[in-house]
Amino acid sequence: MPLTSFASTSNTTYTVSKLNREIRAILEQGFASIRLTGEISNFVAPASGHWYFSLKDDKAQIKAAMWRGNNRYCQYKPTNGAQVEVQARVSVYEPRGDYQLIVEKMEPAGEGLLKQQFDALKMHLAAEGLFSSSHKKPLPSKINTVGIITSATGAAIKDILTVLKRRAPQLEVVIYPAQVQGKEAHLQLTEKLTLANQRNEVDVLIIGRGGGSLEDLWCFNEELLARAIFASQLPVISAVGHEIDTTISDYVADLRAATPSAAAELVSPDRQALQQQVQQYRKALHIQILQTIKHASQHCKVLEQRLKLQHPENQLLQQQQRVDEFISRLTRAFVQLQAKRSNALALAKQRLNHQHPNKQLSFAHQQLEHMTTALYQVMQKNLNNHQNRLALCAARLDSVSPLNVLARGYSITKHEEKVLKSVAETSQNQKLVTQLHDGEIHSQVLKVSHY
Repeated sequence: MPLTSFASTSNTTYTVSKLNREIRAILEQGFASIRLTGEISNFVAPASGHWYFSLKDDKAQIKAAMWRGNNRYCQYKPTNGAQVEVQARVSVYEPRGDYQLIVEKMEPAGEGLLKQQFDALKMHLAAEGLFSSSHKKPLPSKINTVGIITSATGAAIKDILTVLKRRAPQLEVVIYPAQVQGKEAHLQLTEKLTLANQRNEVDVLIIGRGGGSLEDLWCFNEELLARAIFASQLPVISAVGHEIDTTISDYVADLRAATPSAAAELVSPDRQALQQQVQQYRKALHIQILQTIKHASQHCKVLEQRLKLQHPENQLLQQQQRVDEFISRLTRAFVQLQAKRSNALALAKQRLNHQHPNKQLSFAHQQLEHMTTALYQVMQKNLNNHQNRLALCAARLDSVSPLNVLARGYSITKHEEKVLKSVAETSQNQKLVTQLHDGEIHSQVLKVSHY
């Protein structure tokens, strides 16, 4: 997905914070939701409940964070070295300018592996031009003999023969039986496709089967079969599964039919020109409807993403991450200040041992006490500032808690886990549970009065 460029041709000078903010906006809009796999490293789970880690492969790595609101629904406990698949959006941690992932879902890697292999092969063959329309062969203007490569006992062959008998009983049919599921199925399909080209006894070939899962249809995603379809001298129609199923064979074939029955309709002549025109209009309308739905769906996703980016919870999560960082910095600063204090004390003692006079000794003690007081004041001031920041963030989070609403005297009444919004939803003798801020009250309806 191309990203919108914010590069300016004017002499505008950016601040670092403004640059990081605009880069963050570009990344979060351009990569609103992606899936990727990698190995977990540097996993940290601080007291805030958030997860911080890195995802890496053999060539690169990227920092990642999974907020407490998302990881509490995660059924998988991540560990260093584990391979995982995540759904995330790309963002920037503005205070440091770090490019990072905001992980929303996580699961062990392995699920979706066939989908990854499908996408990789699809991209590879597309780059070679196997899907290019310039290589597509048109169907013959006159078809006398149809070749069918599918299972001899499956539902697909029955559907094709039924349609051909109804629409064009004069057509001759040659069946090349082959397995359409299993590890060896793509070898049989390739063999029968090669055989049909060698015999050259048909005008067009239909290859396919009925619908199924991705694993069931996997033989039609094999590279060997795809290259055989591309090399075929006979026009090939791919008719695999239902409309929602798409395979590599569909992309490389000269024509794709949504179902085996649709493939039979493509090779059988229409009896009336009007029927053909109606079908064309129906197909065009179907495509237009799908495009309209697709565009509307994409627009809704964009609006949803914008709303999500502007949600105050995201800002609170950013602040929480900064609080975690400040606490870490404060700890390091405290250690460093202690080390400086020890060094200063050792230096003062050394000078006293060398100079020894009582006046210099008294002066050195005064300096030491002054340094100790100043050091304590600096440490106390830094600690108070960070504690105030932490308390402010906690207060903001607490302000959106539903428990505060209950503490002000409100309550929630439920029946069998369903929140009651009207007396019409209750009946006499019904058992209810009323939730207050400090507990629950179990009661039974004696009477229902309507206003």
